[in-house]
Amino acid sequence: MTNQPYGGYGSYEPYQEPQAQGQGPAQGQGQGQGQAWPENQAYVDPYADQQYTQQWQGQTWETQLQPPVAPAPVAPVAPAPDPVGADGPEYGPATLGGNSRVTDAQRARAEGRSPIIEPGMQPAVLTALLGLLLAGGAAFGTYALLVPLVVLQGLTAAGWFRLNGMWPARQGIALGFLGALAADAALLVSDRSPAAILGTLGVWVLLSLVLQLRSHADPDERMYGLTATVVAAALAIVAGGYLAADADAVTVGAVAVAAGMVARALPLPTPVSVVVALLVAAGAGFALDGSAAGAGLGAGAAVCALIGHRVASYDYPSRFVHFTAGVALPLAVAAPAVYALARLLD
Repeated sequence: MTNQPYGGYGSYEPYQEPQAQGQGPAQGQGQGQGQAWPENQAYVDPYADQQYTQQWQGQTWETQLQPPVAPAPVAPVAPAPDPVGADGPEYGPATLGGNSRVTDAQRARAEGRSPIIEPGMQPAVLTALLGLLLAGGAAFGTYALLVPLVVLQGLTAAGWFRLNGMWPARQGIALGFLGALAADAALLVSDRSPAAILGTLGVWVLLSLVLQLRSHADPDERMYGLTATVVAAALAIVAGGYLAADADAVTVGAVAVAAGMVARALPLPTPVSVVVALLVAAGAGFALDGSAAGAGLGAGAAVCALIGHRVASYDYPSRFVHFTAGVALPLAVAAPAVYALARLLD
């Protein structure tokens, strides 16, 4: 059988390897007869060029083979301006809820100023009024003294919790106030024996501990609540010392505290106002009792009242603190001193 041209494109010849070095592969297979590369001609890579063009379904794109280029540096984004303008408030109130703004107390410390704000004249006048009611009640009898004393104990329990930033704390306030009422009842039943105050205080500390152990709060919050509850109950119960003291001692001590707190609220430098308050309280005690013992009782009660006044001035308190703790703490803290000094100076 003779070989015929295939399709009229030429005769078929098998592929032959190039014989000489430097000859490339056969070319022109699509043109019919295979051809070898000419001698002394180097092979040229069609992809050696850095730019080439491809065609695919009618679309053309070019790819430039270049070394990688480092990305351009990204400019830092400027922080967003504070939504509160220059005319807006710069410092927020002091809270326990995580206020991110600077509080007034923090600003005062940063500027080297004292963060203490004293209650002022209005709470001092209320303290004086309550002290006069205690003195008048003591002059009229035990049950007349009980009415302003209960008011004092309620203000003490509520003011202490608010002073520690725990508001509303109805359970703790109610527990401290009930402890004060229990101490008053025990004093009346025991013929005003001071042992009733100590016994009630011990029972209420144990009761506060049991209630806090049953709480499901975090350990830190539980300890903080236990401390505030015990101190509030102790202050309210200790204020019942006015019932245990003699009527004359209650009159002298309450009037001395009233006069001393008004003198402390006068617009004077702090050291001067403290000295003036002690002198006024001692003078009031001497005027009522007519003896050095009365002056000493008045001065001792005023010292304790000034301590309570200083505690109520702690760290930018609110007006509610001033009108509860600022009113009640001077009288409540002075109650043990009135009883002890009356027994000592008698």
